Amino acid sequence: MQALAQVSTHIPNNIFDAQGARHKLVIFTEHRDTLNYLTDRIRTLLGRPEAVINIHGSMGIEERKKAEESLKQDKNVQILVTTDAAGEGINLQRAHLMVNYDLPWNPNRIEQRFGRIHRIGQTEVCHLWNMVAEETREGDVYLALLRKLEAEREALGGSVFDVLGKAIGGAELRRLLIEAIRYGDRPEVRARLSQQVERALDTERLKELIEEKALAHDSMDSSRLRKIREDMERAEARGLQPHFIASFFLEAFKLLGGSVQEREPKRYEIKHVPAVIRNRDRLIGLGEPVLIGYERLCFEKDLISIPGKPLASFVCPGHPLLDATTDIILERYRNLLKQGSVFLNESDPGEDVRALFYIDHSVADARTDKRGERRVISRQIQFVEIDAQGRTRNAGYAPYLDYRPMTKEELSVVGPSLDQRWLHEDLESLATSYAITKLVPRHFKEVEDRNKERVTKTIAAVKERLTKEIAYWDHRAEELKAQELAGRVNARINSAKASARADELQARLQNRLLELENEKQISPLPPVVKGGALVVPGGLLARLKGRRDDVPDLFARETKRVEKAVIEAVMELERSLNYYPRDVSQDNCGYDIESAVPDSGKLRFIEVKGRFQGTKTVTVAKNEILTALNKPDDFILAIVLVPPTEETPGVDPWQISDPAAKYGTARDGCRVYYVRRPFTREPDFGVTSVNYELKELLASAEVPA
Repeated sequence: MQALAQVSTHIPNNIFDAQGARHKLVIFTEHRDTLNYLTDRIRTLLGRPEAVINIHGSMGIEERKKAEESLKQDKNVQILVTTDAAGEGINLQRAHLMVNYDLPWNPNRIEQRFGRIHRIGQTEVCHLWNMVAEETREGDVYLALLRKLEAEREALGGSVFDVLGKAIGGAELRRLLIEAIRYGDRPEVRARLSQQVERALDTERLKELIEEKALAHDSMDSSRLRKIREDMERAEARGLQPHFIASFFLEAFKLLGGSVQEREPKRYEIKHVPAVIRNRDRLIGLGEPVLIGYERLCFEKDLISIPGKPLASFVCPGHPLLDATTDIILERYRNLLKQGSVFLNESDPGEDVRALFYIDHSVADARTDKRGERRVISRQIQFVEIDAQGRTRNAGYAPYLDYRPMTKEELSVVGPSLDQRWLHEDLESLATSYAITKLVPRHFKEVEDRNKERVTKTIAAVKERLTKEIAYWDHRAEELKAQELAGRVNARINSAKASARADELQARLQNRLLELENEKQISPLPPVVKGGALVVPGGLLARLKGRRDDVPDLFARETKRVEKAVIEAVMELERSLNYYPRDVSQDNCGYDIESAVPDSGKLRFIEVKGRFQGTKTVTVAKNEILTALNKPDDFILAIVLVPPTEETPGVDPWQISDPAAKYGTARDGCRVYYVRRPFTREPDFGVTSVNYELKELLASAEVPA
């Protein structure tokens, strides 16, 4: 404790933050007994037991997550005392001060520990103190090692720590320290030990190990890497904008009795989370728990870390606070989904009413949750549309964003058109059958591939780490037993404790492998229809209001001609630019064409808008705007002007006047215009589509490239 107290004299002057609170400190130790000793002494010193928390190997995953979140968000928590149970997989970035109270046999674990606070996004300068016993033989060896590490780190960068375990392993370091203790008073032994440290951490040898590691990581097949990159690109394009998550959560949280204060722009503080939300998390929570309060929350990644301000908890799908709030709202208002609704798709020029069903589908593994039910590892809300001919199709990822509720006046106009015989048939069974045959297999395959790879890697890592630990303690037990038989009793640890430690690790290995095998055994659950709605196209409403006089069959044929012409024109243009386009317009994913960049895994997301020459405005759906904002550098709005025919309908709500634009590539009589970054802000929450002046869009058109 005296040595630990001396560390405080070297702590920088900014130990207090801008609000006057102490910065947080992480103390690592090797043994549980030492952890308990330090915890008791520090709590006594501070006089506040709640200021010191622990993480150790005997704690469950949920307890560790709770301690991690408490360090981040609880103002009263100042110090975390932990063993290497927090050395991997835990983010302690809220702190930037760390002390290694005692050092591990394997120096690679020093960097693993430091990596808990020295992470991407850390806004403070991180400080680490390694406590080494001065004027001792083993201390001299460890100091020589640390000094050499620092020199090589400056020469080779942080990557030196990636191969430190191979350069000098824990067993080798342990041998050096024991030799120093036994014979370190001999000058020739000290010189030899120093030479061994120098050889182990030789610059050229470290370079070879770094290059070897890089080659091993680059051995993945290039086609597989490209596929992974493309999947990531699609996921980013489909992401829900933080604007909508924030709007929903802030309103729902207040509805459940909570109070939120904005502290910085788009960063919030919650001083107390209502008990109803915390109790719900205890029933459904799988990972980190919902805390009593949050010092900061945000909904955008860029706002997590702000210099001089507390680290914010990033609220997104999967965050326990959002999940618990959403679950309660769904429970209270689920009956509204079953009652159904009537939506208007203003941007659809068609005239055929469709039925839309919301289907909840989950994939579970063999583990069980707190309620004894199979643990869900992936959940999707899928959407199925059915038309009057009984044809079913995937309605896309979030079609409801493009629709709005109809007004009473509009309902009175379209009401008679909704009394159709086919709408009284068992459409729910038809939607469920389509989901089982088309949507469920695709969802399951995505989860299976991802889960299999993750679990296989985890099993290999667990076996490697724990098997080494077990072998070490088995060997240590034999050594100690031999010493005890010879009359040399170790005061710190005996053979029985070492053997018990090996048995404990063996049991932990078996339990973890069993848990991972259960994670590997996944299966799809039956899809469940959660609700439904009727979707009225804007073209039908326009006809019923007398705004469209042309013959329906003629308009349908002309609409199909235009759709086909504009897609083919853009596909041909993309191929001429040496890209690989794919028509995904039927998937309703917020864009019409997915164009692959050769040998890169990058995708171009192209939304195609076809208009007759002579039109004035372009209507863009909310889904399309969100995709553009999610992938601003990769999204292209392609406007295609289509020449009229003798059968072209007359004036239509979607038609526009001939624009004068600088760029426009001719393709089969069409003129194609590429507009990059066409949108600058997300639409309001209640908006389903936005009308843009065609001339203004084309004024910013670029040469297709």
